[in-house]
Amino acid sequence: MANNLVKLGKFISLVLRHSPETIGLKLDENGWADVEELISGMNKKGRRINYDTLNEIVETNNKKRYEFSEDHKRIRACQGHSIDVDLELKPVQPPEFLYHGTAVQNLSVIKADGIKKIKRQYVHLSEDHDTAYNVGSRHGKAYIIKVLSGEMYRNGKNFYISKNNVWLSEDIESKYLVFE
Repeated sequence: MANNLVKLGKFISLVLRHSPETIGLKLDENGWADVEELISGMNKKGRRINYDTLNEIVETNNKKRYEFSEDHKRIRACQGHSIDVDLELKPVQPPEFLYHGTAVQNLSVIKADGIKKIKRQYVHLSEDHDTAYNVGSRHGKAYIIKVLSGEMYRNGKNFYISKNNVWLSEDIESKYLVFE
């Protein structure tokens, strides 16, 4: 059952962050989807799910990727979208340093061009080295880049923090990166 929850969770992530049309779902401007429509659309695509299973996925997801509205009638992904949604994030002052985990094979491009959000709305950053390492290791041999987030902030760059504690930023110029 746990393996099935992981598979369903990954599919929900695909739908809510990248391709709601996969199941004929519409997200509102803030990324919210109707829970009943999500469940119905997934079932029509052969992904058997009910409200209790969806709730278990939201509650037990180790990355806390999803959130329900207060009335539990809507659901959305907390961050990581490649589609344009307004998560209603407010700028916040970051710690002096944040970290970005990547794979070693990406270093030459990052050193030349900085960290780009590519297909996502924001660059994702971590508050600690271990989390960044875990992120980077998903893509190959991990390398951790220290980001001079405090300096960026003082220079007028905005930072946001998602509901699941991922730091978010626009593209980061290489002058704000420390390669150790």
